[in-house]
Amino acid sequence: MTDVQSPFEPEFTSKLCEIFEQLISFNQLLGLKVDALAHESARAHVRMRPELIGHYAHNRLHGGVISAALDAMGGLAVMTAIGARHMDEPPAQRLLRFGKLGTIDLRVDYLRPAIGALFRCEAEVLRLGSRVANTRMAFTDEQGRLLATGAAAYIVS
Repeated sequence: MTDVQSPFEPEFTSKLCEIFEQLISFNQLLGLKVDALAHESARAHVRMRPELIGHYAHNRLHGGVISAALDAMGGLAVMTAIGARHMDEPPAQRLLRFGKLGTIDLRVDYLRPAIGALFRCEAEVLRLGSRVANTRMAFTDEQGRLLATGAAAYIVS
């Protein structure tokens, strides 16, 4: 975690980034890095690497990487919303609230080929209920062109 914009306490921010970037091994494999957290949203990026190529002739990012990144970002946004909802609790206690978080529905629309060196993904929570959270996500290239969108539902309890 380096220079992550966040309205949360440094302890909460650093631990949440550690969970997302390092302890969730698949996110580490993808190379997802958090850029910003907010009360109901999150932004991150992923750099192109040879291991992530889906079409060898066009050097295009694999669609599974895009889908996985959008899903991960939706989950991270839900974590920030849960953290914001319970600001009266100490950071360590809030971090324990993510234990049952899991994807229950995911939809991805691929709009353009993902070709480039750096990709950005962002997610926002549309609704955080007591049992289910709904999100929408976007995946863009360095120039800000929308490459894919996503919508997901997550179980939170």
